Amino acid sequence: MASTIGFRIARLPHLWRSILDRRLAPLGLTQTRWVTLYHLWKLGEGNPQCDLARVIGVEAPSLVRTLGQLEEQGLVERRACDNDRRSKRLYLTPAAMPLLEQIDSVVQEARKEMLAGLSESDLDQLDKWLALMEANGMAIQLRDQDSPTA
Repeated sequence: MASTIGFRIARLPHLWRSILDRRLAPLGLTQTRWVTLYHLWKLGEGNPQCDLARVIGVEAPSLVRTLGQLEEQGLVERRACDNDRRSKRLYLTPAAMPLLEQIDSVVQEARKEMLAGLSESDLDQLDKWLALMEANGMAIQLRDQDSPTA
């Protein structure tokens, strides 16, 4: 049983994104665009591009193209920082809000379906277990960085 846990954990994000991709396709958004928009919305406006890249888990240069496409669609604005003209801060346009509400509705419904059969207590326990596994993984990663490779 324990040997399948890693495979299940690895499969879940792919399954989750596949479900959302299929349900969000009628809105005309690619996975990259809806993920970027949704994370920008949750992160809050006025944050630097590098912060959004970190939250999404991509390199900042990879995000530039997607932001350009979202700008062309009139959904995002990039503004120069007051103290550093090279750095850009991100803002959602009013046109993005109805789309984000639709995205959020789809996400909430999918989450409800994916978590069906789990009680609040189950979810709390799952969260604790995942946090412990994450902490263990971070400790291993730190330890491995400090150890010379053979």
